[in-house]
Amino acid sequence: MGCFSSKARRKFPGHEDPVLLASQTAFSVSEVEALFELYKSISASVIDDGLINKEEFQLALFKNRKRENLFANRIFYLFDVNRKGFIDFGDFVRSLNVFHPNAPQEDKINFTFKLYDLDGTGYIERQEVKQMLIALLCESELKLTDDSIEIILDKTFLEADVDQDGKINKSEWHNFVDRNPSLMKIMTLPYLRDITTTFPSFVFHSEVDEIAT
Repeated sequence: MGCFSSKARRKFPGHEDPVLLASQTAFSVSEVEALFELYKSISASVIDDGLINKEEFQLALFKNRKRENLFANRIFYLFDVNRKGFIDFGDFVRSLNVFHPNAPQEDKINFTFKLYDLDGTGYIERQEVKQMLIALLCESELKLTDDSIEIILDKTFLEADVDQDGKINKSEWHNFVDRNPSLMKIMTLPYLRDITTTFPSFVFHSEVDEIAT
């Protein structure tokens, strides 16, 4: 475990024992060590301080650190579990775990719910879905008219908002995803079974393509 030497521990303040991280996630010890190599690369891309800031995270996701994007901000927010303003290695591994093919489906559903619940109210509201949809469309360079977006929102809430109170609660979201399993394609990154040093792409073209049809 050379990459977790005492020298590495001093340089990366958020490091954790790979054996511990493997025991808490779907990753093997060797996969955690490979993720550490990836983490080192990302955390040194702008400021070489052993931590991933928002700018570095956005650069890794979208190859663009200058343009603000709601989607990138939401992913960063959910990865920054303790709201420190940066992602340490433990955050990185535990958050990526939800995208592992062997991660529990329930965890994936809960992550997507939090992704869309922008205000943290415990509900997904129409405006929140609209904001996220527009952000996804911008990153995928797909163009939809305002009318088309409203039709998508109407269709989504007609099916998901069972009690018709204008918002989607966790139970409704769970049932909606169960009826529309294609929505969860974005929550599994197959190559996390065999970690490489290529950062997973979170530009979920497949989701936008399917929503738009």
